[in-house]
Amino acid sequence: MSQRNPSYSNPTPCNHLADYKLRYGLNGYKSIQNHFKTAPNGRTSIQNPDSKLPRCGSCDGYKGRLYICLICASISCSDHTPLHNQSEKGHDLAVDVERAELFCYACSDQVYDPDFDRTVMSKHIVVAVPEKSQSQSAAESIGERSSKRRRLGSVDLLDLKNLKPLISVKDQRSKSCYPLGLRGLNNLGNTCFMNSVLQVFLHTPPLSNYFLNDQHNRETCSKRPMGQLCLPCDIDYIFSAVFSGDHVPYSPAQFLHSWWQHSANLACYEQQDAHEFFISVLDRIHEREQKSRSQDKENGDCKCIAHKAFSGQLRSDVTCMTCGFTSTTYDPCVDISLDLDTQDFSSRNIAGKSAKPADFSSKSTLSGCLDLFTRPEKLGSDQKLFCQNCQEKRNSVKQMSIRRLPLVLCLHIKRFEHSFVRRTSRKIDRYLQFPFSLDMIPYLSSSIIRNRYGNRIFASEGDELDASSKFEIFAVVSHSGTLESGHYVTYLRLRNRWYKCDDAWITEVDEEMVRNSQCYMMFYLQKIANHKSNDELSCLPISPRNDAFQQIAGCC
Repeated sequence: MSQRNPSYSNPTPCNHLADYKLRYGLNGYKSIQNHFKTAPNGRTSIQNPDSKLPRCGSCDGYKGRLYICLICASISCSDHTPLHNQSEKGHDLAVDVERAELFCYACSDQVYDPDFDRTVMSKHIVVAVPEKSQSQSAAESIGERSSKRRRLGSVDLLDLKNLKPLISVKDQRSKSCYPLGLRGLNNLGNTCFMNSVLQVFLHTPPLSNYFLNDQHNRETCSKRPMGQLCLPCDIDYIFSAVFSGDHVPYSPAQFLHSWWQHSANLACYEQQDAHEFFISVLDRIHEREQKSRSQDKENGDCKCIAHKAFSGQLRSDVTCMTCGFTSTTYDPCVDISLDLDTQDFSSRNIAGKSAKPADFSSKSTLSGCLDLFTRPEKLGSDQKLFCQNCQEKRNSVKQMSIRRLPLVLCLHIKRFEHSFVRRTSRKIDRYLQFPFSLDMIPYLSSSIIRNRYGNRIFASEGDELDASSKFEIFAVVSHSGTLESGHYVTYLRLRNRWYKCDDAWITEVDEEMVRNSQCYMMFYLQKIANHKSNDELSCLPISPRNDAFQQIAGCC
């Protein structure tokens, strides 16, 4: 993991936003609220069905980023936003037409305001909640009930008094029991990549045990009095908010800001890669926690929570094809990236288009991907490696295996393919069949070595035998759509039920929907650890900080 540890300070808030709200309050937000439109994937934009396509008032262009002024409602493209701010004094705040996000003309940057976030989310209830009688048939399907409750729950309430009775009715009618800690996360503008991974972190037993048992307390963190950002503190805050029992979707804006500060190269409102975000967050946790955790003197293992939960070790054997000398190296890993096993090339279109995810005639299996990962690979002539025995570069064969399994096994499927020669990128929509129970014995170094030498020697690597090789799946991050325009959702397995976390919306789904998803990242938990975590976290009425948790009927 990265060893960088730069110091950051909180930036000053946007003064132009503060001045705007002081002069106009929320009037501008409310006037534009009727033009918000939310797509099924959770993305909100500004649309007016009675008007033509929005165009920039300066160049009459309609492509690229467009902003509508909150004071005069004039539209400017990204090239002419400074011109509008210079010609109209005090017209500093606008809204991104495509993404419904606040933009400051004067700062030339996106800004975040919780009041604007509430305005956007409150629009969901106006549009999404159907006007039906309370005496509607109780035979309504679980899917329909869950859908209605999730849309109602996606509101960051502006008027709690008026909405409480409606929420009460919906909760009483719903027979679906949502476990404690299952709470939607608002999309803050193309942040589904972040929300999907956060949902996994929130329900990873080693992490939840760590943060809910106060092993990183933001109130006593040494960085806070110094005014420095601390990503684990922000994660701790999310755990407290999500496990508080509140069902109103939570906006992880502070965490997003903190992550941006720690990962400046990824700080933007564009869609990011969920796997890259996953690695980045673990890096940041490691940087902060390694100073307060001692390392194992025998093998140098880091004892931070990121490594304790996700760290394993890979073994790489490179064998000289001339003399048979084998060079072995070991590398730590927090996940395993797998190529899709695409031996069935008949399903691929001549033009290079991928098969549809529902096309089961074109499919890979997780076992096939793991077999491909551990299969001996003959290195090309341009990859000749120096043989210590021959004392010169030779053709060689490389084989990967797993020396030590992690407590939480993360398998990343390489669905995004980049060609540096052709300068093209594409997404592989091939269907992947994966088991809910997984035995990793065939892919351990001990098994690979025995197979290589015809079972003539037994395991020389004992580390991987100390832990269980049997795993149970508990989370799947899927990606739908194209490389340029896609959407991430998370499927969580809690108490043998599956829940789909689609940003602010939580719905209970059946097992078949999970199996048919375009899985991108899969998370498995060791069976021994799984049984222990179920005993410890099956019911948490009170947090270690004596914060009362709201008990859910039928769950606790």
